Amino acid sequence: MFSYHDQVLARFPTIRAGVVHAVGLANGPGSDQLSKAFREQQTASLARFGGTPMSEVPSIVAWRRAFSAFGVQPTRYRNAAEALIRRLTKTSDVPSINALVDIANLVSIRYGLPVAAIDLDRVADPITVRFATGDERFNDLGGSRTTSPEAGEVVFVDRAGAVAARRWCWRQSAQSATGPDTVEALFTVEGHHEGAAEDVASATRDLVALLEAYQPQARTESARLSPSLPRYEPAR
Repeated sequence: MFSYHDQVLARFPTIRAGVVHAVGLANGPGSDQLSKAFREQQTASLARFGGTPMSEVPSIVAWRRAFSAFGVQPTRYRNAAEALIRRLTKTSDVPSINALVDIANLVSIRYGLPVAAIDLDRVADPITVRFATGDERFNDLGGSRTTSPEAGEVVFVDRAGAVAARRWCWRQSAQSATGPDTVEALFTVEGHHEGAAEDVASATRDLVALLEAYQPQARTESARLSPSLPRYEPAR
C-alpha cells in the first residue's frame, strides 16, 4: 500500500515515518468539538513557533536539507508543515477544510511535521515514495493544469503513474485529496531530524486518537516505517 524506494532510502537514511490506515470514515465539516481542539492547538502552536525563526526549528531545518539534497530550493518550495506554520504565525489562523484535513493539520502544527491525508479510493494502490522520472502526471490541488514533476525530485506516486505529492511533501494532488466522499484514507507523517523517530511515533499515536475521537465508526491500523522497515501493507 505504501513504501519507500530503495534509492530514496539510500540517499535519505534519516527518514522516519508513521502511517495510519483508516476505513469506514464519514468525512465532512469538523464537529464543534474538533473545531475547538483545532483552535486550541493553533493557539498552542502559535505560542511555540511564533517567536522562533523557521531556521531554528529542527524538524523544519531537516526538511530543508532534504529538499536541497534533491535539488529543490527549500525557501521557494516549502514543506507542508513549514507552510502551515508560516501561515499560522502570519495570520493567527489555519482555516478548517474538512474533518480529515483538520485532524492532519492539527497534528502537523503540533509537531512541526508534514502530515498527508490521501483518499485511497482515488489512487491506484500501491503508493511509492521514489525519485521522479519526469513522465509522471500531477494535478495540482487548487489548480486545473496537469503537469509533470521534474526528473529527480522525490514524489509520492501510484501504480498508474499519478503523483499524489510533489517535492516529497510540498503539495498534494487534487485527485488524492480527501473530500466529502472519502471513506478510506491513508495518513502519513514524516521526519528527518534527530529525534524524528520519537516525534513521529507520538504524532502517529495522536492521529489514531483523534480519529478514534472524531471518527468513532472508523477502523484504524497504524505502523512506523524506517529504512529497516520501509513498507506498509494492511493486515488482511
